[in-house]
Amino acid sequence: MKLMKSTMLAAALSLAAGAATAQNYDDPEEFAKQEAMLSAEAKGPEGKPWLQHFDEKMADTSQYAKDGPYTLCFSNAGVNNPWRVVGWNTMQAEVEMHDEIGNFIVTDAEGSDDKQIADIDDLLAGGQCDILIVSPNTTAALTPAIEKACETLPVVIFDRGVNTQCPVTFIKPVGGYGFGIQAGRFIAENAPEGGKVLMLRILPGVDVLETRYSSAKHILEDAGMEIVGAEFTDGDRAKTKSIVEDYIQRVGNIDAVWMDAGATSVAAIEAFEDMGMDVPIVTGEDQQDFLQKWQELGLNTIAPTYPTYQWRTPIIASLQILKGEEVPGPEWNLPQPAITNETLADYINADMPPLHYAMCGCEDMPDYPGRWGGK
Repeated sequence: MKLMKSTMLAAALSLAAGAATAQNYDDPEEFAKQEAMLSAEAKGPEGKPWLQHFDEKMADTSQYAKDGPYTLCFSNAGVNNPWRVVGWNTMQAEVEMHDEIGNFIVTDAEGSDDKQIADIDDLLAGGQCDILIVSPNTTAALTPAIEKACETLPVVIFDRGVNTQCPVTFIKPVGGYGFGIQAGRFIAENAPEGGKVLMLRILPGVDVLETRYSSAKHILEDAGMEIVGAEFTDGDRAKTKSIVEDYIQRVGNIDAVWMDAGATSVAAIEAFEDMGMDVPIVTGEDQQDFLQKWQELGLNTIAPTYPTYQWRTPIIASLQILKGEEVPGPEWNLPQPAITNETLADYINADMPPLHYAMCGCEDMPDYPGRWGGK
């Protein structure tokens, strides 16, 4: 990554209080902050991006210091898509690498706000947790439950944010604005001038997904692109393919399909193939089936990522907090690289399953590759 002078990055980081503090999905200051981080050099161990961070403040955790072994509790939004499955496998492997973890108690909200709120209440009532890790299902709905948990024990949030800064830290890659910037700019710079763009989303109400959409939409509109539609796919491949086919029939040629998550990118590509059309720019993520399709067809595209290696960091951060060590907080931002035409070959691994995400950071972990379905 290009090195940015620390004073410039610090200024950009100070522009906003952070995505975890306000339910504003169209925030130019947060946009600027994440844009700056995309070109900044992260600090930390080389080759271990799950341990790296930018120029964040450090949180004093001395008040939480205690002797182990520790009981870590985790309230998971769910394992209802391939990205979350890969992340969950990675988190479990991380837990196995730490003897000081005596117990790891996990609940699965199965994609339900109500169930996750009840899960958190049950974890607090049980009185066993030394720390609570939460990946929220949606942002606003989970905020009161997180604030309640913060009153009794240290809390670590990751992946998706909430509208409070009471957690010790909120762990994420650069963020949704950064994802939207990377894909939106690629389309603006590579699609025909004034071209037609279909924007596909998976679900509403999740901060990182909402900001992906808002930032990309601004970039595309500012570039004079014609946004022919924005549709929710529910992360379903058949629905994605049907939506794309419908738009092709309605508007004719489509110059780009922007995706806020890449699990169904191949389905979007197949819609063009099945209709005998050249495949335009279809953005995706670091999922193996998309990367291999990209290479097979020689597409011109980009894969912004939201690396699944972030599932390692909450476990590491929780142990640091319980030992009274400083951690980046109230935000811990991890690197968020994009896969480009030039770097594509570096991330393709035919020994891993089609739904595996390349940036798992799991290659040095117990039971790799079998735990992740590889051979």
